[in-house]
Amino acid sequence: MPEAVTDLRSLNVQELEEEEAVGQIDEYDIVASPNDFNTLTINNFIEEGAIKIPPFQRNYVWDRKRASKLIESLILGLPVPQVFLYEEGRNNFLVIDGQQRLLTVFFFAKQRFPRNDKRAILRNLFNTEGGISDDVLADDELFENFKLSLPSVAGRPKNKFSGLTYGKLGDYRRQLDLRTIRNVIVKQVSPADDDSAMFEMFNRLNTGGVNLNPQEIRASLYHSKFFDSVFLMNQVPTWRALLDAEQPDSRMKDMEVILRSLALREGTESYAGSMAGFVNRFCKRSKVFAKDKITQTMEEWSWFMRLNENAAADTYKAGSSRFSPLLFEAVYASALMLRDQGEELPHISPNWVTQIGKNQTFTSYQQEGSTKTANVRGRIEITQALLLQAAKGTL
Repeated sequence: MPEAVTDLRSLNVQELEEEEAVGQIDEYDIVASPNDFNTLTINNFIEEGAIKIPPFQRNYVWDRKRASKLIESLILGLPVPQVFLYEEGRNNFLVIDGQQRLLTVFFFAKQRFPRNDKRAILRNLFNTEGGISDDVLADDELFENFKLSLPSVAGRPKNKFSGLTYGKLGDYRRQLDLRTIRNVIVKQVSPADDDSAMFEMFNRLNTGGVNLNPQEIRASLYHSKFFDSVFLMNQVPTWRALLDAEQPDSRMKDMEVILRSLALREGTESYAGSMAGFVNRFCKRSKVFAKDKITQTMEEWSWFMRLNENAAADTYKAGSSRFSPLLFEAVYASALMLRDQGEELPHISPNWVTQIGKNQTFTSYQQEGSTKTANVRGRIEITQALLLQAAKGTL
C-alpha cells in the first residue's frame, strides 16, 4: 500500500491562509478538571473508544528511540508532559494535545510499533469504536515488534530496559501499568452550541512540533461519516489531476479546498467576513448529515469532476504558476447553483475558466481582503454570470 504523503506545492496556499485580522476573542465558560489516569486505564479507554484519537489528525511521527524514552520515563517514575482531552460527552473524550504520548503507551502495551513507511495510513486503522484489531496489529507489513531502544553510555552497563518488550518487563510491567499520566479534561459550558472554544483550544494547546493548521484542527473536531466521504472525494483521479498532485497533501490543504467549495455551494447567506468560521459552521452541521445528503454531495462532486474531464493541470491557474483555490471554489459553487436553477452546464471548458480567472471584475474581488463578505459574494455572482454567458456562447 503506497504512502499517501506529499506537500502540495502546486497549490496557492496564500489564498487559503488569507484571513481578516482576528479581534477580541469571545469569553468562554470552560471547566478544566485534572485527572491522573494510569497507563492501564488509558490503554483500556483507547481500546474501548472512550478516548478517541481523531482519525484525521497528524500522523504518528515519533521514532522508536523517542518512544522508548517516554516508556522508560514512566517506568522510572519520571514526570512526563500532561495531556489535554476535550469532553465531547459522558465518557467520551477527544485528544487535543498528547496524541504522540498516548499512542506510544498504547502501542507498547500492544507490543507493536508502526513501520515508518506506513504512518500515513495509520489514522485509518483505528476502529470506529476505538482500538486497532488484532489482525491489523499482527500484519508485519504495517507493524513490527516494539522493543525498547535505549542508548548506552560508554564504560557503563547496557540499559537494563533496552531490547525489552511489554511482555518481558517482568516486575516492571505492573510498575508501568500503575504509572499515571496527568490529563486535563476540558469542557465548554457556555456559550452553548458553539464549537469556537474547541477550535481555539486545539489551535493554542497542541504542541507536537509544528502546530496543527486550521484544516487539521477542523478534521479532528468534526470527524464524521461526512468527513469520510470528503476523504474519498479527495482521491478522485480528475481532482488529483487538476491539482497536479498524485497523492493527497500531508497537511490536508487539498481537503480544505474541497470543504470551502462545498460550504460555498450551500450558499453565502450566513457568510460574515471569516472563511474559517464559515467552513467551521458547515463542518459542524455536516456531523449530522443524513445518508441521502452525503450521497447527494458526493454525486455533485462526481458530476463536477465529469464536467472537468477535459481540463488540465493548468486550468485553474488562470495564467499563474499555481492552482487557485479561490477560482476553483467559485466555479464549483456557481456551477451547482446554476444547476439548481435549471441551467445545467454541458461541460466546463478550460478556456472558460481561464477567462473567468482573468476577468477584471473577478480579479478585483480576490485582491487584498479576499475573505471579506462583499468579495466572497462578488466572486460567486460574477462567476455565475460568466459561466452562463460561456454556456450560451456569448463569453
